[in-house]
Amino acid sequence: MKVLVATSKPFAKVAVDGIRDIIEKAGFELALLEKYTEKSALLEAAADADAMIIRSDVIDNEVFDAAKKLKIVVRAGAGYDNVDLASATAHGVCVMNTPGQNANAVAELVFGMLVYAVRNFYNGTSGSELLGKKIGIHAFGNVGRNVARIAKGFGMDVYAYDAYCPKDVIEAAGVHAVDNVEDMYRTCQVISLHLPATDETKNSIGKKLVSLMPKNSVLVNSARKEIINEVELITLMQKRDDLKFVTDIQPAANGKFAELFADRFFSTPKKMGAQTSEANINAGLAAANQIVGFINDGCTKFMVNR
Repeated sequence: MKVLVATSKPFAKVAVDGIRDIIEKAGFELALLEKYTEKSALLEAAADADAMIIRSDVIDNEVFDAAKKLKIVVRAGAGYDNVDLASATAHGVCVMNTPGQNANAVAELVFGMLVYAVRNFYNGTSGSELLGKKIGIHAFGNVGRNVARIAKGFGMDVYAYDAYCPKDVIEAAGVHAVDNVEDMYRTCQVISLHLPATDETKNSIGKKLVSLMPKNSVLVNSARKEIINEVELITLMQKRDDLKFVTDIQPAANGKFAELFADRFFSTPKKMGAQTSEANINAGLAAANQIVGFINDGCTKFMVNR
């Protein structure tokens, strides 16, 4: 049984050592493909793999065609839009993610960007505080719950909307459950986005919702760039000079945002939410354990292409 770790952006050494320990103790072989730059290298390495651990690596139909023995792919992280799920299912391959392993890292980055924004990007002028402000969490999954926990530490009033999370679950976390998303945007000075990129959510965050936000508001995106309607947001920010936008995913129109809104916009140079040593290790070890559980016991708990 061969497990391939295919990571153009490698795990930390301590994570690789932990993955190796889990895989080899289960009696499997571990192979590494790190820092590859050509897809051909991935296709060659995947040809005899029974299982794969990936990060942001693109696993498409061509990869599944090449990997004749492949039974499972685990994306070490929460998002899995880099994997062609339809092709995986057609090839009889189980796809899993590792939800929650990066959640605290992403949530902490939300507040790093948020403090930076409300303090006017440390430009020497007088900013504002988060204490007593209302924060709305759009999608109350693992990251959203960690954002709520940290927000309470700042003394913020926490609201959440999630069309798929029961109201009583949100309220059990000490968070105000909002009945409709428009009310949350209308109420909160800060909105933190945690939506996946789906047909339903792509381009959903635009004029209709963001225009409802109170004066001097901040929109924070640590989810996916595809959920932002960039044309509408640029137009709105041109009309509202009180609105700030900070994001962990560079917009397609990043240059235009930076040029037009130099004092109200910030983007990390690359997606950094999960870029901590702790999250790196946690996600890698979880992926290895899920592969062992799937191969040995048929466990499909985190399968995403059912």
